[in-house]
Amino acid sequence: MAEEFLAKLFEQVKNNLGDTLNAIGSEDVTWVALAGYGLSQLLVSLIYVVLFVGGYLLVMTILSAIAGARRAQSAAFAHLRTTLRYLTGLTLLLAVLAQFGAGPGFLGAVAKAGFMALGFFVAWLVLKRILQEAMSRYKADLSIRQLVNNLLSVLLSTFATITILAQFGFDVLSIVAGLGIVGIAVGFAAQSTLSNFIAGITLLIERPFRIGDWVNINGQDGKVVKIALRTTWLRTRDNIFTMIPNDSVASSDIVNFSAEGITRLNFIVGIAYKESVEKAREVILPVLLAHKEVLHDKSLEPRVRLENLGASSVDLKIQIWITQDNLDVQPRIIGELREQVKNALDAAGIEIPFPHLQVHIDGAMGLQPLLEPLHPAQQNIERAD
Repeated sequence: MAEEFLAKLFEQVKNNLGDTLNAIGSEDVTWVALAGYGLSQLLVSLIYVVLFVGGYLLVMTILSAIAGARRAQSAAFAHLRTTLRYLTGLTLLLAVLAQFGAGPGFLGAVAKAGFMALGFFVAWLVLKRILQEAMSRYKADLSIRQLVNNLLSVLLSTFATITILAQFGFDVLSIVAGLGIVGIAVGFAAQSTLSNFIAGITLLIERPFRIGDWVNINGQDGKVVKIALRTTWLRTRDNIFTMIPNDSVASSDIVNFSAEGITRLNFIVGIAYKESVEKAREVILPVLLAHKEVLHDKSLEPRVRLENLGASSVDLKIQIWITQDNLDVQPRIIGELREQVKNALDAAGIEIPFPHLQVHIDGAMGLQPLLEPLHPAQQNIERAD
């Protein structure tokens, strides 16, 4: 039953393909001739592939031997390798297309488009190098460099696409006009994306923060690792990446911890009311000065100040300065200092209090049956009196 079904299916497919060949004027073509033609073209194309790939490998081997091992690892040699690889692929494509009967007009269009694409690639490399050197000379911010590189890539890609399409007979003006209409429609449909794009450009121009800065955006602390045209990427201290839309970033309050280079850290330590603030300060300051991440400059010395007289403790505010590089480990520094300060206060016999409650009950005769088992001696004295 299954064999009969497969035989009928194969016969139907064969008849349909035969009718298709007859419709396009290939009545005299047989299946054997068609299969032989296809196999011969594939075989010749495979020979072309072997020849061109072998020639490319031979040329690269010779160039590598001439340049030497050190120069062969340079960026210029890598660009040369990419160019030769591209030209080899383009030539191979033209040979295969000609083998399968492509006309001279089409082959010429493919060749022109290929060389134009190569020209745009070379122009992109040259312009990118020039812009990088200029921005390095003027010490442009990394975010500005990223914006310029992205705009250059988008512009050259657009011009390259339009130029290549023109080689194949497409009406470029009609395409541009159509893209303009489509762009208007897309603009209404993607207002949020465009808003983020514009906000991204605004952030790169105003520069409220730079790549590598520690910031707080919408209550989220993190290190800026990337400023894209649509989102801003933050990395938290837990190594979690957060992508925030630029529109939200531009409209929110931004706190930049790295803007001035150094940052002051504050934390509170409480001591009992009976203890001396001056003595506690003398115990705490050597601990702060001994920590390797705490700055010791004259204007940035650690300080211990009386912050508040709390309900159960005298609150001392400890202030230290750290460098921008240590913002990554800010929680670790505060944790180490809290532990070391506690150990130093304990060693000095200075009490660190905690909230507690004392209840005094006067004349509560109803509680006497409950209190007698707890204080039997006191009860006996009272009865003797």
